[in-house]
Amino acid sequence: MQVSLKPWGNSQGVRFSREFLASAGMKPDDVLIAEASEGKIVLRKSFHHRTLKERAEEFGGSLNLSEEVTWGDPKGNEVW
Repeated sequence: MQVSLKPWGNSQGVRFSREFLASAGMKPDDVLIAEASEGKIVLRKSFHHRTLKERAEEFGGSLNLSEEVTWGDPKGNEVW
């Protein structure tokens, strides 16, 4: 894919198609790390800690945190 640098305010910008970003596992508004070395610019996704809400979405939006768990009868010297 060939792209051009274009003025964007006081800076320069490059635009990528949504399909191109998707092929790299990126989407609009992702936070990227930019590195320049030896005449190359490398963009990569930064590490993102998922919020509790994002994690809950994997389980249908609910983590069932109030659900009681039965661990069975005490074994050994546990006091219940």
